[in-house]
Amino acid sequence: MVKLHVKRGDESQFLYETTVDKTVDEIIKEVTVIYNGRLKISRVCDEMEELAKHGTLLPPNIMGLTDEQVEELKLVDEWGEKCVPSGGWTFNKDPIGRRNGRQPNEHMQDVIKRTTEEAKTMVSKKQVQAGVCLTQKMVQDALDILRGAILIVYPMNLPPHEVIRHEFENTEDLSGMQASLEVIEVTQAQLWFSGKEMYRGKKMADYLGRNEKTKVIVKLQKQGQGPPGREPVISEEDRKQMMLHAYRRQEELK
Repeated sequence: MVKLHVKRGDESQFLYETTVDKTVDEIIKEVTVIYNGRLKISRVCDEMEELAKHGTLLPPNIMGLTDEQVEELKLVDEWGEKCVPSGGWTFNKDPIGRRNGRQPNEHMQDVIKRTTEEAKTMVSKKQVQAGVCLTQKMVQDALDILRGAILIVYPMNLPPHEVIRHEFENTEDLSGMQASLEVIEVTQAQLWFSGKEMYRGKKMADYLGRNEKTKVIVKLQKQGQGPPGREPVISEEDRKQMMLHAYRRQEELK
């Protein structure tokens, strides 16, 4: 099996295993789905950490208003009354006014904390150093355990306007957010190898040869962004070692 070390720019993302007989189209789709899936997991984990601290998201007509404005307008967070965490809650005001402040109890907070840590570990960039290849199933498994934790803490599910729920239902709206710039549509994705674009319609073997034991660096890029920077001839670690060796040699010659 060919091992692809997928990067975005100069930053390692994950390892992916495939064969040289697959088409570039197939690999672009699979790699992009995993890449976007990792971004989704990161977004969900970030929001779940806020959920554990400050409860569910306020409805759009209340979010951002002061307590006085809510009272004056006689607005009620009806979904906050319906979607109550297991074991009850204590009030912990959200300083930025996004969430209703109904913090789950410590045990439920721990369920969320442990699950988000597990999910992040499953798709962590550290898996590259560990030599673990990511698959679409691993990404889906991470999302599934996050979804499971939510149903443990919120058996009645989350409000329909909750961003975590939208993420699970793939109805999230990222427009106007930094996250929208990170996501790459499959139709706009490109793979680059050794400074050259890997064109759709060709096979991986056209670029990598027939050796199935190859390990190569490929770079995921969005159409229109131009070619990514080439890999340095020597790695950063090797460069540091060379400088250290030169320094020691210089000291010896004094």
